[in-house]
Amino acid sequence: MILVSHVRITIVCAIALVACSVRYAHAQTYATPRPVPATTSAPALHRQAVERAIVERFHLGLANLAAHDWNAASAEFTAILALRPNEPQGSTAAYDLGLAQANAGREDDAATSFALALRRDPKFLAAMANLIAVDIRRGDLAAARTTADRFVAVAPASARALYSRGLVALKTGDVATARADFSKLLHDDPQYAVAHYDLGIANVQGGDYEAAQREFTNALDIAPGYARARFALGTVLLHQGDRSNARLAFERAAKDAGDDATLRNLAGEMVQAIGSPH
Repeated sequence: MILVSHVRITIVCAIALVACSVRYAHAQTYATPRPVPATTSAPALHRQAVERAIVERFHLGLANLAAHDWNAASAEFTAILALRPNEPQGSTAAYDLGLAQANAGREDDAATSFALALRRDPKFLAAMANLIAVDIRRGDLAAARTTADRFVAVAPASARALYSRGLVALKTGDVATARADFSKLLHDDPQYAVAHYDLGIANVQGGDYEAAQREFTNALDIAPGYARARFALGTVLLHQGDRSNARLAFERAAKDAGDDATLRNLAGEMVQAIGSPH
């Protein structure tokens, strides 16, 4: 799956479908070219050559990322790291290497690269967000939760931090944390339909179906074509014995599913299982 964010490629948690759209840390900036001072010092000349090579490889690597040539991008950022760049170039190269590796399906390598970026820049928030996403995809939920807790500690007001930890909490059955994090996020942005959906899922996990129905309805009020929320609403209505409205919800979910064949087929099966509304 190829996921693009700003001038960089980023990873999206499958359950959230959230894209990173801002530059989070100074480590994502690049040095601007400066005139090369005249010198006859061999060490100074060597360092100038290394710095020029780093800048040139960054340009090549970013062009490869934009072209979705993940292997070529990985090669450029690996070469940059071998040149032992200073900050912020070192953490940036590790981060961009992680993006290329993740999009190439090399998720273990990507986790290592994002972790390296964080060692070099402990407050590199974009690296935290992507490390969490990669660890979720790798199934290492313990590591994802550790990074998510760190993310919230460093940026307690960050919507991305709250959302990231909420997703991990959902996957591990930590209903209390999921509810708290999604509720905080919605307090600041009540029009965030996806957060209403995920809060609804947390409420289902906690057995509070009335609250879940309320959140799924809120999500659909904001985004009427949100097929997953419509399907989830149908399951709650069915649980509550409202077969007629559940059937309508599943019919609409199948219609709105678009390219999501799995959801479309599942909604269709639910319609058939409920049978005729009469």
